[in-house]
Amino acid sequence: MKWGKDYKKEYALLDEKYNHLLGEKAEIAYELKELQASMGVIREQDAQVRELHENVRRLKHDMKNHMMVIASYLNGGEYEKAKEYTSVILDKLNGVHSYIETGNSLLNHILNEKLNLAREQGIDVKAEIENVSFSKMESLDFSALLSNILDNAIEACKKEEKPALQVQIVSKRGYDTIWVKNSISGSVMERNPSLQTTKEERGTHGLGIAQIKAITEKYGGLYDFYEEENWFCVSAFIPV
Repeated sequence: MKWGKDYKKEYALLDEKYNHLLGEKAEIAYELKELQASMGVIREQDAQVRELHENVRRLKHDMKNHMMVIASYLNGGEYEKAKEYTSVILDKLNGVHSYIETGNSLLNHILNEKLNLAREQGIDVKAEIENVSFSKMESLDFSALLSNILDNAIEACKKEEKPALQVQIVSKRGYDTIWVKNSISGSVMERNPSLQTTKEERGTHGLGIAQIKAITEKYGGLYDFYEEENWFCVSAFIPV
């Protein structure tokens, strides 16, 4: 009987050690996955910065020639041609946007990728971005939250005659906060007050709403979906 009790005790200790090692293995696997994701973001971020610098370098190289062409038109009294040529150059300069640097590599990556995509689709973008860490959130959750909010807004903008997008990421009153607004020509809330994904709404505001709510609630945060004037607004507040 004594041997049997010792055996059970030893088995329980081994089982406890096994479960502990299993937990450590799961943690290491998760950390490895996070590290791999971070390295991928860093590589893409580096490529974006290099592309931006190359575009700026080319513009600087060409600027002297552009100025000579404009001066030639002005000296020849061809003011309309000078005006048209200047307009073309300004359009090119407006197409080169500065890289958003927040100190948070994941935030940098998502913002630069999504906002550049919006601009390429003719959406007027305005952004106010602070150095906000969202340190309480796991990287995968933060990426899903911000990406869903921005993707919804960009998709909705595609249907507008004058598409516009406003993004504000700031820290206020103990919360890391995301505010995103997109222009609307008619009320989304009247047409679809519960913001359910329907056949007509698929790919616009109905998409990802459940995930936005679930992720925000996971961290004890708050969210809101509302309209003001000609804007559809989404906000998420994550407690610091």
